[in-house]
Amino acid sequence: MGILTCCWIAAANADSDGDRFNLYLLRHAEKQSDGSRDPALTEAGKQRSEQLAGWFEDKDIQKIWSSDYRRTRDTVQPLLNRSGLELAIYDPRDQAALTGTLLLEKQNTVIAGHSNTIPELARLLCHCDVEDMLESEYERLIVVVVGDGKTRVETLQQDQLFHP
Repeated sequence: MGILTCCWIAAANADSDGDRFNLYLLRHAEKQSDGSRDPALTEAGKQRSEQLAGWFEDKDIQKIWSSDYRRTRDTVQPLLNRSGLELAIYDPRDQAALTGTLLLEKQNTVIAGHSNTIPELARLLCHCDVEDMLESEYERLIVVVVGDGKTRVETLQQDQLFHP
């Protein structure tokens, strides 16, 4: 049951030329519970970030965005190392600006965020219902597929991608 949710909706900002691009929205990997405002990843989080980098290798990723927190930057660092791409930083408090940028860029993109920002970003991109994330949830990967004037949203479980 890798795909939990899938729906098509009309997307006013989607490319009408038939170009398709994928937006991969993920929460940062497991973080340390050290009480700091900007914790590092745990060993499990580091392992997850390496697994994600491997999974994204054949996805033609053209851009990587992260909020400017250690845990989100560290989550995408292995992918940055493998791809040679530079990290773009966004302000998680301004999801509307990021949404507009993503839809204008029309690139296969990874966006690392937080349990309280990733579902909201998905809602803004698809204009559809997206379930909130629990603070303890790290496995969900939301894929927003944009093309042909529509947006399709798929919700995947990362652990099933790594261990089918």
